[in-house]
Amino acid sequence: MTIMRKNLAPVILLIALAACRRDKGPPYERQLAEYTPQVEAALGLKFKTPPKMEVRTKDQVREFLLSHIRDSIPTRELDGQTALFRALGLISDTLDLKKLFVPLLTEQIIGFYDPKTKVLYVVDGAPKDYAGYTIMHELVHALQDQYINLDSLERLTYDSDRQAAMQTVIEGQATFEQIVMMTGGKGSITASLPGGWQQMQDVIRQATATQPVFASAPMVIQEALLFPYVNGADFVRRYKQRHPSRMPFDSLPVSTEQVMHDDSYFNRPKDQPVTVGLPPLANKIYENNLGEFGVRLFLYHHLRDIKAAAAAAQGWGGDRYAVVSTPRGNGVVMVSAWDTPVDGAEYFRALTAVTGKRFGDSTGVVPAANKSETSELRRYTAKGRTIVIATREVAGRMVVSYVEVPEGATVPIVDLSKVTLR
Repeated sequence: MTIMRKNLAPVILLIALAACRRDKGPPYERQLAEYTPQVEAALGLKFKTPPKMEVRTKDQVREFLLSHIRDSIPTRELDGQTALFRALGLISDTLDLKKLFVPLLTEQIIGFYDPKTKVLYVVDGAPKDYAGYTIMHELVHALQDQYINLDSLERLTYDSDRQAAMQTVIEGQATFEQIVMMTGGKGSITASLPGGWQQMQDVIRQATATQPVFASAPMVIQEALLFPYVNGADFVRRYKQRHPSRMPFDSLPVSTEQVMHDDSYFNRPKDQPVTVGLPPLANKIYENNLGEFGVRLFLYHHLRDIKAAAAAAQGWGGDRYAVVSTPRGNGVVMVSAWDTPVDGAEYFRALTAVTGKRFGDSTGVVPAANKSETSELRRYTAKGRTIVIATREVAGRMVVSYVEVPEGATVPIVDLSKVTLR
């Protein structure tokens, strides 16, 4: 699950770490010159061309973000994710993500790097100390962009999980190196903070409470925005413990599962996700995937039990969902593949628990007439929605389908025998 998260990190991180260092810095240009060699040393790379920096007003920054949202790809992605989140009960039916993101991303913004123009922008009048911290972070992106094409990563479509994983490393490295520089250099994070790295993660999360727009956003939006910074910085920390002199740009994680679990990424061979192919669906308006992190968020939103959600999402092997249009409103079809039958069964039970939480224990259940050891089906109708959850073995894997549509609409038939895994 990926959300347009452009340039949120400096806002959160600056508020979180302001107490670590609050001195009046030099003008922006001198800060750029001061931090450039520090960033090069941290990444072990040299700028091929000197980084460029320009100053912009807050109004110009707002217009830049508006133009980014108007781009065809972000518009399509935000519209699709809005439809998905509404169908799954993750946001209200009236929330417009496009309208939310401008105030959300401009809230206390200080600066950003734009991979299209190759320029690091700083907001005119930003406090010098905060601007300096932002320049640290965005210089990392500027240097990354000279070795990998950040713009091409941002424009990866129809594979949200892979995009989220790659963006997590990109933002995670910038966040981690910024923290290291702000807390006194390599190896000083644990020593400089009570509680060490876990305390740093907690501080970043707590800092969001000071941002009214962010704090009022739905949980799914908050967590999707925080993931690349909190989890990304932790992934980079773990990577550098194993490979202190290099970064995984030649082998970026391809799933949020690989970001979250050491054995999925660092073990050989890596735990590669399977590509799930849906059978033809009528009136499909958007298609993408959730990934393990997205599945976990969906379960947690309704169960409010992080341990249960994490346990049920673990063992994820791949997924695909489609938003479908019906005369009574949008619905969603989700199909996921699991590493073992036990993993699939645990997810199936979690889905039934989610349905009970959302629609009450009085929900009607119609078991499958042909239930067997390798397949099961449950059908629920309550509170204006119809839900069908089914399982089947496909290509040696347990596959679970979840279909939810408005009550009275024709339920899309998902023939699991026609689901492909590769």
